Amino acid sequence: MNRLYHFSLSPFCRKVRLTLAEKKVEVELVEERYWEQSPEFLRRNPAGKVPILRIDGRIMTESQAICEWLEETIPRPALMPADPMQRYEVRRLCMWFDDKFYHEVTSKLVFERVKIRGQGYPDSKAIKSGSSRIKYHLDYMAWLLDQRSWLAGDEMTLADFAAAAHLSSLDYVSDVDWNRHAVVKDWYAKIKSRPAFRTILADQVPGHAPAHHYADLDF
Repeated sequence: MNRLYHFSLSPFCRKVRLTLAEKKVEVELVEERYWEQSPEFLRRNPAGKVPILRIDGRIMTESQAICEWLEETIPRPALMPADPMQRYEVRRLCMWFDDKFYHEVTSKLVFERVKIRGQGYPDSKAIKSGSSRIKYHLDYMAWLLDQRSWLAGDEMTLADFAAAAHLSSLDYVSDVDWNRHAVVKDWYAKIKSRPAFRTILADQVPGHAPAHHYADLDF
């Protein structure tokens, strides 16, 4: 059986889960306490990070590399456009969310509110910073969606999954103002209603219940 070692609130794991589900690749989800850095875990990935995909006897790491491998080996349904310039735009936006958005928003909100190591208290300065910066990112998304049907163009792509992975993690802890831009809320409603999203909406983190609207498709 193919396996994905993951942590349910990790946006990088969620991006891979969405890609696998969209391409109808069945995997066993194995919750990984990656912060414990066990010897077995480090043998699978010496970098000490999730996700880790075990598929067809191979071990694969790094979410973007995994998703692009899946795209190349299972080309339908397509999550990358054929045009090189459009492919560049998808990759640019994936990096925007996995790097800039993660460091400015996700890491300061999700992983402050949910202390996975069970130690310490949320850093109020980090939460204040993340709450401020998410407004900028939502505004940028609205600007993109005012010009396009999806974030990177007229078709849904991996860029939409990257963004939705981060926003769904934030929505779990109720840190997204969906009333800020109707176009962003409409975009998320479209992607949230896809079959690929079902297992993500069923996630439960022990000790941390999701926001009441988290799994509601008509939020």
